[in-house]
Amino acid sequence: MKVIVIVKASKSSEAGALPSEQMLTEMGKFNEELVKAGVMVDGVGLKPSSAGARVHFSGTDRMEVDGPFAETKELVAGFWIWRVKSMREAIDWVKRCPNPMPEDSVIEIRPVFEADDFGEAFTPELREQEAALRAVGLGLNSPTFETKGDMQIAGISHSYTMETRVAIPGQWERFVDQAGTIPTPVGKDFYGVSWNSQPNCDFDYLTGVEISSAANLPPDFTSLKLEGRRYAVFTHTEHVSSIPQTIGTIWTKWAPDCGLKIAHAPCFERYTSEYNPTTGMGGMEIWIPLE
Repeated sequence: MKVIVIVKASKSSEAGALPSEQMLTEMGKFNEELVKAGVMVDGVGLKPSSAGARVHFSGTDRMEVDGPFAETKELVAGFWIWRVKSMREAIDWVKRCPNPMPEDSVIEIRPVFEADDFGEAFTPELREQEAALRAVGLGLNSPTFETKGDMQIAGISHSYTMETRVAIPGQWERFVDQAGTIPTPVGKDFYGVSWNSQPNCDFDYLTGVEISSAANLPPDFTSLKLEGRRYAVFTHTEHVSSIPQTIGTIWTKWAPDCGLKIAHAPCFERYTSEYNPTTGMGGMEIWIPLE
């Protein structure tokens, strides 16, 4: 679950008092602990309400009101967004936080609405629309959503860690030299399939093509069946060398908060006939499996 952790304003924060060096040091250490624990998603401090404004709504009328605002105890001086297992965990983290104000202060914790909280009103179409908007907000291309039937992919497969995955381009070179030996290819697209992922992020990577039959494959080739399912499909428009960065953004920033259920199944890159191996541009897609 995600929570927003709200630091309530105080007389000093509304007066524009800046934190001391000691406070910045202590808060920096606390934030470092949050990051190491995988709790911290975002966090920011706010300037006093004298620098802000409000817009009051009454029917079709809109009225601007400049700060400062009088009700100090109801104002927000800053906030974090955390990913935690429970409210109990969030409360325990807040109790470890340095007092963010020179005087008595209050930190409030509020759960963030998740997609499942909206029930049937949040239809699969709306979930995918929201997920696409989130992708754009992260600097990704807006994904499409496609249902793909069963596929059989055959080629060369090797195991990697996050450190050794830099050797994947070399695997592609070896496979392209042997791709013509596959007896029953389907189409001309090439696939890079990440499968057999482990909790420590080790994974197997298959460079291959779709086949109609696994019979008579070269002896050192691996055949892998991909079950039919729905996918989020991201177009990669930068150079092929930056695909790891795009995949990293998808898995670490988009997938955890996209509101869709990610399947524990292989994901893959597809290189279409528009891909130019000389320039490393065009025709690249990243397919993320969904439940």
